[in-house]
Amino acid sequence: MTAPVFVVAPGALRGGRVMLDGPEGRHAVSVRRLQVGEEIVLTDGAGSGAYGTVAAIEGKDRLDVAVTELRTEPEPAPRITVVQALPKGDRGELAVETMTETGVDVIVPWAASRCITQWKGERGAKSLAKWRATAREAGKQARRLRFPDVTDLMTTRQVAELLSGAALSAVLHEAGGEPLASAPLPADGDIVLVVGPEGGVAPDELDAFAAAGARPYRLGPSVLRTSTAGVAATAVLLARTGRWG
Repeated sequence: MTAPVFVVAPGALRGGRVMLDGPEGRHAVSVRRLQVGEEIVLTDGAGSGAYGTVAAIEGKDRLDVAVTELRTEPEPAPRITVVQALPKGDRGELAVETMTETGVDVIVPWAASRCITQWKGERGAKSLAKWRATAREAGKQARRLRFPDVTDLMTTRQVAELLSGAALSAVLHEAGGEPLASAPLPADGDIVLVVGPEGGVAPDELDAFAAAGARPYRLGPSVLRTSTAGVAATAVLLARTGRWG
């Protein structure tokens, strides 16, 4: 069985002994019930990890890890950003979870004009916090050392600015003339992919994105839901860029 992953504060990873306490320590001791001698991985979620074994357990929320190896993952190239229109209900967390497990690097919540769900005020802050917590937990479950960054909610204008600076910018659209599976891919830089809402990307949004250099691409003959299109597209890109090689 693969060793479980727990998150520590930036700068806490080092050789020798590392203490895991707080909520993560409580989860390791009281929920996962790790025992002395079991393998464990610690990460800062930003690309650094410490591999070792449980050396000692104190109380219900603290354990010491004997580190045997330190690893650092390089920055991904090319980096994959998915602009995700806000889905209904809990499908937003589903999209974040599956895209994190697949390997997306940045997730951008987008307030598309045809989104039924709206993030405003306290509700918006809570929803964003849920997306970020979901990415963190999914990153741990997937044994990632580098968790995806979930940005603040963006408007269509902000998304267009993001697309304009990308090495490849694409909008998933059933009317796209080319399949994403044959789009020319950059060796590095950012690939920014837009996933629209259930009602589709509005014509004025398509125009704004086209003006920013984004082209429409299709995934295949079927139309996927907004909560699953991003993970399917990410899988296509990761396989083609060689990051899954």
